[in-house]
Amino acid sequence: MQYRRFGNSGLNVSRIGLGCYGMSGAYGAADEAESIATIHRAIELGVNLLDTSASYGQGHNHRLIGRAVRDRRDKVFIHSKTGTIRGPGGTSIAEGSGTPERLRATCEESLRNLGIDTLDVFCMSRVDPSVPIEESVGGMARLVEAGKTRFIGLSECAAATLRRAAKVHPLTSLQYEYSLWSRDPEGAHLQACGDLDLALMAYAPLGYGLLTGRMSQADSEADTRKKFPRFQGDNFAANRRRVEAIEDIAASKRATAAQICLAWLLAKDERVFPIPGSKSRRHLDENLAAAEIALSPADIAALDAAFPPDAIAGTRYPADGMKRVNL
Repeated sequence: MQYRRFGNSGLNVSRIGLGCYGMSGAYGAADEAESIATIHRAIELGVNLLDTSASYGQGHNHRLIGRAVRDRRDKVFIHSKTGTIRGPGGTSIAEGSGTPERLRATCEESLRNLGIDTLDVFCMSRVDPSVPIEESVGGMARLVEAGKTRFIGLSECAAATLRRAAKVHPLTSLQYEYSLWSRDPEGAHLQACGDLDLALMAYAPLGYGLLTGRMSQADSEADTRKKFPRFQGDNFAANRRRVEAIEDIAASKRATAAQICLAWLLAKDERVFPIPGSKSRRHLDENLAAAEIALSPADIAALDAAFPPDAIAGTRYPADGMKRVNL
């Protein structure tokens, strides 16, 4: 396993982390025993970066991880997001999700569910448009002072917001969707991460599974992906055709499309830490093998050309979700 310094934390973490979202039913049923075995397998293979959220399974994900790491807490670096307030029918409500009071309550609940004393990184999932970022980060800073989290971070915020936030208290990371079909962080976000000495955690590095080449439109209709425009109608077919370029390079390397996607991210910037989701040991092993794949400049150029920014059919989220990102 390769390790890199995680932002300005002074700590080295595994270059490929483990996203735990799928272990709480986001993409269909998950087997708890296999999920725990997957976490154990990840630790055995040197993975120490785990990504989770208070909102995943409404606490289920934290309780699951807590069981898995009970006797090996010192071997993992837990990055936990806040989630947002849930309204009727599970709707996500931005306003009020970033108040210092709510952030403290979420942090304390996360610690109880995980069964630990301190988070490694406490990350606000989305910027609350009703609360100045300085106020939200000020509340998170008090959690650092209280010993409830070692470091703090933000997710899906604008680069300018990241810079404002860092003036209140040092941040250690930014989490953002980043993959061949979501290249938004390139430019201002990566520049801000460089200037502020932050890690960039790349979530959904496999395009929620579509970039692996193994998904059908029927698969996405069975879970949370059905609400994403990129998985709907003609958009799915157009995006699936682009994956052929990944598959061609994968065949030449005797690799899988998933491994090529992760290798591309690893080659982009040493500040980038992909966190592919895995709920089985088989997929975990496949993802981690990406660290051994060397892409040539010609390979990277071919992939960049096949997935130019803004050429993907459909937005990342529905209209209401897009209003919540890059604030």
